[in-house]
Amino acid sequence: MDILLTYGLAIALALPLGLLIARVYDSPASPLSRGLLRLCGVNAARGMTWQGYAAALLGTNLLVGLAALAVYLGQGGLPLNPDAIASMRWDTAVHTMASFITNTNQQHYSGQSGLSYLSQLLGITALQLFTPAVGMAALFAVLRGLRGETNVGNYYLDVTRAAGLLAAPAFVLALLLTWQGVPSTFAGARTATLLEPHTVQGQTVTTQTIPVGPVAGMVAIKQLGTNGGGWYGPNSAVPLENPTPLSNLLQLVSIILFPVALVVATGRFLRRPRFGLMVMAVMSVLSAALTLSAVLAERAPNAALAGLAAAGPNLEGKEVRFGADASALWGALTTQTSNGSVNSMLDSFTPLGGLVPQLGMFLNDVYGGIGVGMINMLVFVLLTVFVAGLMVGRTPELFGRKIEAREIKIASLILLLQPLLVLGLTAAALANPAVTANSNPGFHGLSQVLYEYNSAFANNGSGFEGLGDNTPWWNLTCAAALLLARFLPIVGPLAIAGLLAAKKAAPESSGTLRVDTPVFAGMLLSVMVLLQLLNFAPALVLGPVAEHLSQGQSTQSAAKDVTK
Repeated sequence: MDILLTYGLAIALALPLGLLIARVYDSPASPLSRGLLRLCGVNAARGMTWQGYAAALLGTNLLVGLAALAVYLGQGGLPLNPDAIASMRWDTAVHTMASFITNTNQQHYSGQSGLSYLSQLLGITALQLFTPAVGMAALFAVLRGLRGETNVGNYYLDVTRAAGLLAAPAFVLALLLTWQGVPSTFAGARTATLLEPHTVQGQTVTTQTIPVGPVAGMVAIKQLGTNGGGWYGPNSAVPLENPTPLSNLLQLVSIILFPVALVVATGRFLRRPRFGLMVMAVMSVLSAALTLSAVLAERAPNAALAGLAAAGPNLEGKEVRFGADASALWGALTTQTSNGSVNSMLDSFTPLGGLVPQLGMFLNDVYGGIGVGMINMLVFVLLTVFVAGLMVGRTPELFGRKIEAREIKIASLILLLQPLLVLGLTAAALANPAVTANSNPGFHGLSQVLYEYNSAFANNGSGFEGLGDNTPWWNLTCAAALLLARFLPIVGPLAIAGLLAAKKAAPESSGTLRVDTPVFAGMLLSVMVLLQLLNFAPALVLGPVAEHLSQGQSTQSAAKDVTK
């Protein structure tokens, strides 16, 4: 029921939201937007080429990233720090900046104890609004190019529009979460008296310090913006961040709301609703398959309870108030988008349950992050059109424009970047025993390292938290993966869209390959799955699959012992 309700509410809300987004981006700038941009010295009516758009995007992200870095490094001496939290170590600050400027929110620190309120507000929450707005803006710049417009829009206007579209529902969600009990205060940590004092290292403890703060606003935009970083270290598994079944449902729906809405908006903006429907069908089939796989895997007993008649589902690392199904649903949806928040510990999933988040991030466009998920899907569409054209002996075309060597080279480089970075960095880490000394051994240890870099590349941010990752190696290598995986897959499709827009459109005929049919949907699905399996199957076999098989042998052995 939770699964059907989550998908049903998300799709029902995404349909009108998607139509609204398309209308906003297909309309002239509003007087408010023009006025705000004029105050900043920007002419909202001035269009940009794809090169100018990319330069503006990279330049603003650089400036915002440096400002956030300064806040992290100086937070110990800055205001809004009632709990006297020290400044971040330089390598942790670099990683945090790279993580939050890329819409990833991979955290190598514990939120409530690592950041002051000022850092949480300016260096985290503000970026959680800015970075998804950048992703949405980039998507519509690409779509304008696919419509044949060499003027792909005004970057500053597009980001302003996206920020407004995100801020309004985030405000409503923050109020709803506050109503459900999520803290929303600027007061310092609270001290509670324990009902039962206990002894720790010879000392009797009678009180507990409970960190609070303006949590509700941060949680709202972290979910709606496919950000995912938690105010608290254990994220949405903490009762203060996710206190009730209703707050859990609201956050689940929020995770996929905008990614689904942007698929609807894409079909409407391109004036090709059947194409949008085809993409929605492919994404939804993949989403349903991954979600069902996660739920079934977590319904299986924990291997440690092998042979016990009442073993039940795997509840290790899960909140009992949510249970196995709701935890598996969250783990699947949060890695189908670039959200990465958790309401249970993914490291405690069964091996096959932990395989599902890996697959969601390898695909990186099952709904995906705001804007970038749809951009990634368009790259696969381009590649599928090219493959289909070769199969039937026709020059491949997308929306009436020929796909030639330059476009395919750029698309191929974008797709090859993922295995190059993820597998290359995983191999480098595993080859250095000092780097993985604080990780788990064996098959699960390999899965942890692979997951860390997979999460960084997918701009997801979730992790197998048995990995001790707050070291210079992990901070700097993950920061490099974060930045390359965010900006190259945005600039590359912008270039492709600009190249296609400069070409003369040919009228569609009976011989034109249609990209809005069930046949093309099946081919697109096949290309996506086969390509990613070829890239990552060996690593997955050596990690979660081998761990599952080894647990199967242990289970048989334990069952024999119980029988005896």
